[in-house]
Parts: sequence; structure tokens; C-alpha cells
Amino acid sequence: MGVTVKILVLILAVAGGLVYRNVTQLWADLPAPKLDPQEWWGDEAQPKDYDAYLKNSSEVIGNRLSYPDKTIADLKERLNRTLRLTPPLEGVAFEYGFNTDYLREVVEYWRDDYLPRWREREVFLWQFNHFTTDIQGLRTHFLHLMVYDDNKVGKKHYPVLLLHGWPGSVREFYDFIHLLHLTNLDKNNKYIFNVVVPSLPGYGWSQGTSRKGLGPAQVAVMMRNLMLRLGYDKFFIQGGDWGSIIGSNIATLYPENVLGYHSNMCNNLSPKSLAKGLVAEFLPSLFVPSGFEDFFFPKSNELRYLMEESGYFHIQATKPDTIGAALTDNPVGLAAYILEKFSTWTNPSYRSLPDGGLTKRYKMDALLDNLMIYYLTNSITTSQRLYAEQYAQAQRDLHLERVPTRVPTGCARFKSDIMQFLDVQLKDKYLNLVHSTYHKKGGHFAALEVPKVLYKDFIDFVKTVERKFKIKTL
Repeated sequence: MGVTVKILVLILAVAGGLVYRNVTQLWADLPAPKLDPQEWWGDEAQPKDYDAYLKNSSEVIGNRLSYPDKTIADLKERLNRTLRLTPPLEGVAFEYGFNTDYLREVVEYWRDDYLPRWREREVFLWQFNHFTTDIQGLRTHFLHLMVYDDNKVGKKHYPVLLLHGWPGSVREFYDFIHLLHLTNLDKNNKYIFNVVVPSLPGYGWSQGTSRKGLGPAQVAVMMRNLMLRLGYDKFFIQGGDWGSIIGSNIATLYPENVLGYHSNMCNNLSPKSLAKGLVAEFLPSLFVPSGFEDFFFPKSNELRYLMEESGYFHIQATKPDTIGAALTDNPVGLAAYILEKFSTWTNPSYRSLPDGGLTKRYKMDALLDNLMIYYLTNSITTSQRLYAEQYAQAQRDLHLERVPTRVPTGCARFKSDIMQFLDVQLKDKYLNLVHSTYHKKGGHFAALEVPKVLYKDFIDFVKTVERKFKIKTL
């Protein structure tokens, strides 16, 4: 072998070794990072005596939601100023975004039908117990429903933490809460739950931070601290959208506290997972149960859909305050921006409908309840900042997607959700994926759209966890 050939072989061997090392390093599992459970997010300086702060701030305060008549009157006046909406193009429904002809109808209903009944809607929102408490310097709002002792007899009793996402709120879970908690009065129902539903920091009535760095990992710390504050050291988690990511982070960082993690948007964005997803398209029968191939393939359809639907994501991850300024004190713009997601994320085919199919799966009052929470609390900007924090360098450096989660995990897939992941992808992250289901009907907002289906799926998951892991009830 000539010298030149030997040198070439040596170069290729070294290059191959470097590539192999880099790939294995990129794919390798990582240990869980250690996050500060006392990290401070309040506006004022962190107390020097944190133990004293905990004693003084641990009080949980009951709250009643109420807004003065002048606030509602001001909103009505703003809704009168809709004369300059640009008409949609000929033959265009929701393909260019929210159809402005239909937007006028929504605004008229909001102003002339919904707002005159606002006090009734307030009572509806009060139906559950609302509380606030101070967590790491931020006022944190949550719903908390506890089961009375006389309803526990002969039933299995667990706490569950429900986590919403964007552009949702605690309102998404109202029908789901009824199924988890109020049906406990049914003697044939073997399960009862203490239900905790927080507004995420910067969402709804939960205070946003004035400091950089409050990403999904840090929110997970806060949510776990909230559960400990309420006396729950072991609990189930259910969530979608940001609730899926934050719930996964809690299970990853604090497995000792989580009985099981159930999500209607399980995902794994690690390099290994994404590579497996591409390979699976060539041999779908090996990876997907028969009849559900269209949940995942062809990938070109999924990528096209993500490109069409992720414009909001890019701007909120890079310039959340710019779009926030455009939507603040602009109820018509806020309605178009938020409600459009309840159209296309529920079913992409609704883009071809002039009304976006909004009332095919939801009641307009439910959608406006959620919208009112964003408007009245002025939380659109603070809610969107979570996207920017998720993609800040400090958050990415945690590499939580590469930290294995050993907590029992259940994944419910709904056909019209934004994206789907195969079991072979999820099992790299969730080592105890014990529950995996497919639902032909339903989209991104499953708790609001198909609460009974989600409830049954969650109960089936709880039963599986009980059987396989012998967990203890309260």
C-alpha cells in the first residue's frame, strides 16, 4: 500500500472516529440537571431569610373573580370600533388567517350577546374554588377541588395536577374537572381526585416575572413547589401543549413526586428521536398499529402543516413583546389571533370554512370565556414570553429532551393535533411508556373539545399504573 493511500486511510479512520464520537455524544442520555428550588422570580429583591419568607408567604388565599362595570363598558366601547377591518379576498375562508367577515359576526356576538350576560359568565367561572399563593416571589393562581371524607369510602383517591398551554387557560379544563371531581358522587365510579389546576406564570391571574430565564424547566419547579405547598408529595399529571412539556419536566426532574404522567401531546425532539421518525416512514408497518398510519405519514404532509401553522411560534419565540404590544388593549385583534388557533388546531380542514368551523366542536361562550381571561388580565404578552424563554440558550443547555424519564407515562394521540410521535421515538425519553392510544376524532385542545374521551383515556392510564406499579392511594 502506497504512502498516499495509507495517509488517506488514516485520515478517513480519524474522521470516521470523530463523526462516531460526535454522533454518540449527541444521542447519548444525560443525567438530570439540578435546578434551584428557591430561585427567585419576584419583582422585589430575594429575601435574605428564605425560610422566613416561606413561613410568611405559605398562606393560600381564596379569591372571587370580579371586574367593575366600567371595565366591561370600556371593552364594549372598544368592540364598537371595528369598521376598518379589511375584507377577505374572494373565495378565501380561513386560509389567510381569521376571515374578517366572520370576525365581525364574532365581535357582534361578543358585544351584544355575551357581554350583557357577563355577570352570569363570572358566576360560571366561580363555580370552582379559586386561590392564590406566593411561589418563589410570584403570585400564583390555581383552582383546587378537594374530596370530602364521606365521598372517599370504597374509592381510590389520588391528587392530579392539570396543566394548560397557550392560547388556553384553566377554562379549558372545566368539563374535564367535572368528570374528575364532581362525578365522584356517582357510587359506580371507583376513582376520586383532588384536582389542582394552576394558571401558568404570566397566564391569567398568575403573575408574570420581570426577570429573564423563567422557562418551562423553571415553571416545572414552581408547579412542583405549588403541589408540595398544598400537601401533595405524590400526584398524577395531565397536560397538553406547554402543559405537556412542563409536566414532562416535572416527571424528569422530580420522579419521586410523580405517580404518573399523562399527556395528549407527548413529544420527543431529541436528535435520536427525529432520526427514527424519518427512518420509520420507509417501513411504517413495523412502527405503527394498522389503521393509524395516517397519524404520522407521509411526513411531507406533517412538515407542510407545521410550516403553515408555526408562524406564530417563530414570532413569539423571538419577538413576543412586539406582537404583545399589537394585541394589548386591542380586543378585536386579540380575538382574531387567539380564536384562529381553535379553528386550525382543532381540524386543519376547517381552514376551508368561512367560519373556521369554530362552533362545530366548541360553544362560542366557552371560547369567549378563555378570550376574556387573556383580555381582562392583560396577560397576552407575558404568556407569549414563555416561547422566547424555551429557546434561550440557558434553557437549551439543560438538554432535558435527552434526560430519560422513568415515571410511568401515558400518551393519548388525537388525529388532528399539530404533530405526532411514534412509540419508538417516545420510548427513548419515556422508559416506562405503559399507555399509548389513538383517537380518530379530536385535535389540540382535547380537554375542551372531547373531555369525555380524554377522561376515559386518563382513567385507563391510572388503572394501568395501579396494576403495574402497585401505587398507594391517599
